[in-house]
Amino acid sequence: DFAIRKFGQIDILVNNAGEQHPDKDVTKISRKQLKRTFQTNVYGMFYMVQAAMPYLQKGAAIINCTSVTMYQGAEELLDYSATKGAITAFTRSLSQNLAEKGIRVNGVAPGPIWTPLNPFGGSSEEKLETFGQNTPMGRPGQPNEVAPSFLFLACEDSSYMTGQVLHPNGGTIVGS
Repeated sequence: DFAIRKFGQIDILVNNAGEQHPDKDVTKISRKQLKRTFQTNVYGMFYMVQAAMPYLQKGAAIINCTSVTMYQGAEELLDYSATKGAITAFTRSLSQNLAEKGIRVNGVAPGPIWTPLNPFGGSSEEKLETFGQNTPMGRPGQPNEVAPSFLFLACEDSSYMTGQVLHPNGGTIVGS
């Protein structure tokens, strides 16, 4: 409400929420955990788009954060990876739905990005020490290395792009 009162419209909507719970055993993922992961990662994004639609005009951009795990999978992030697949499908479908209104919808699928939240994500010390080393660049990305992808999709330089997903992921080859 504050943004609408102050600016009257929304030019850019960035949906970037993610909840993940590492677990290699699919039988140990509870219904509660699965529901919560989907509610946070998918439902929240869907509801944000619904709430923003009355205030998005021609030229607006929606940018959804998905993940490299959607493309390559992640043996310990089963529910999380599934939500990121749903987000990519939603991004592509919504881009087709809103193209005639002149609203662009794209995504960013980062690889492993080191943030201050990493130590609190439930991974073991060993996993944290090797985080991102499986990329061709041999390291995790930094937030300042993924942010330009969002900026590009938000600005006019990407005005002929919709339904696309950018991959700042340290060189991991993925099909899009």
